[in-house]
Amino acid sequence: MIKAQPRPTIDDIARASGVSKGTVSRVINGHPTVAAATRDRVQAVMEQLGYTPDPAARQLSWRKGQTLGLSLDRDDPMLSPYHVLFRRALEQHTGPQGVQLVDLRADLTQLTRLPSAVLVLHAVDGDSRLAYLQQQGVPAVLIGHQPGAFWVAPDDVRGAALAARTLTDAGHRRLAYLGVGPSQVAQDRQRGFEQAARQAGAEVVPIPADFTVLGGYRAMRRAWEEGTRFSGFFAQSDESAVGAIAALEDLGVRVPEDVSAVGFDGLPELPLPYPLTTVAQDIPRIAATALQLMQEAIAGQEPRGEFVPVTLLPGATVSRPSGAPLPGGPI
Repeated sequence: MIKAQPRPTIDDIARASGVSKGTVSRVINGHPTVAAATRDRVQAVMEQLGYTPDPAARQLSWRKGQTLGLSLDRDDPMLSPYHVLFRRALEQHTGPQGVQLVDLRADLTQLTRLPSAVLVLHAVDGDSRLAYLQQQGVPAVLIGHQPGAFWVAPDDVRGAALAARTLTDAGHRRLAYLGVGPSQVAQDRQRGFEQAARQAGAEVVPIPADFTVLGGYRAMRRAWEEGTRFSGFFAQSDESAVGAIAALEDLGVRVPEDVSAVGFDGLPELPLPYPLTTVAQDIPRIAATALQLMQEAIAGQEPRGEFVPVTLLPGATVSRPSGAPLPGGPI
């Protein structure tokens, strides 16, 4: 009797193509972030090996009526511009399938019923929510990064380094980082900014602040009134940067003539009379990747993670330092 040849698997396609299983999965599902050359190579290998994707596997693993939970930190504002954009990007994919998005503000262990799957936002190192969801058998994807988990995150470290180089290339050598906190976002952006700034011979003063406009305003005003001086700053979010700029202007400090500013997120329609220099993250791509990873988690594939590239958007809030003493004290 002739023994039937085993049907080629995604693992076989990945090895023959020289790419990851995740990339093969994205090609099968028509994910838009795969480079054309990579897609052509994978498809050629699939044809050569006679691989035919399971029709069921090509479709989203959601069933109508399922729910996707968004696990937020208790203090995260649900109507912040970032969360609104992220949710809108998710809904473009989940809405047509009848999947309901559910905000989870409480401790997950206190919920009497968990959603069908959960996106975990506002990550901290070793986030305990992932372990709990795994114990409960609920597929989960982290917006952040953690070994052994499904995760996706903007490249915060590289983006913060771009912010530092933008300021140091303009000649700034005394800088401030407006952020600080336990979240991965704050820590990664602070680390990337400080490393790049110090490599350029600049000094960095950390100023504790949250991600909000009001938080940025209060933190900047308090620091300036207490005598902290610098010629440029990087805020961990665009919202915080807007608040900080407002505080400086209320104190008679001009941006960018006296102090230059860089934000992070690339949010549209900020309440400023001029464009903010910012590091933009690709929110639609992060959302699409998170949902692709969720499909893989539901299908029982091996966990993987992906950093999404960021780009610098030049604005009107960075200029060379004037060399004149800053209002209220020297640089």
